Amino acid sequence: MQIRQARPAEYAAVGELTAQAYLHDGLPDWAAPYLAELRDAAARAAAADLLVAVDAGGTLLGTVTFTPPGSRYGEITDGPAEAGFRMLAVAAAGQRRGVGTALVLACIDRARAAGCARLRLSTAPRMAAAQRLYERLGFVRTPELDWAPSSVALLTYVLELA
Repeated sequence: MQIRQARPAEYAAVGELTAQAYLHDGLPDWAAPYLAELRDAAARAAAADLLVAVDAGGTLLGTVTFTPPGSRYGEITDGPAEAGFRMLAVAAAGQRRGVGTALVLACIDRARAAGCARLRLSTAPRMAAAQRLYERLGFVRTPELDWAPSSVALLTYVLELA
């Protein structure tokens, strides 16, 4: 498996993979307008680091959007010492193969390389498998930062890097 920047020719597939993963995880019907943002991988690639996991044959296994300090895609990051990531999605073909872990580790590496002290994320309560992954990698809950954009409750986590 290789983790790398998404290529423009992959943006449509990355966007659809992300949307399908969120739908599979139970994205509520009333949150359907968010699907347009999930599918717009090109916009994410222009404003953040759109990463993909691919196998040796080039099959797309997963994706994540790393938000460096100052990115307009950063949700709960604060200042130059904090980075984040969003929209972690793993294809069915990548399940139980360490794809999610590899993508999160790539975000941790990028945050450290940028000199960040913290890496933050938000996740929906229904995404229990993702929460287990984050906790296994050392992220801790920050309930004081939980928030609800568009009435969608989100839980927050942080990983201290320093």
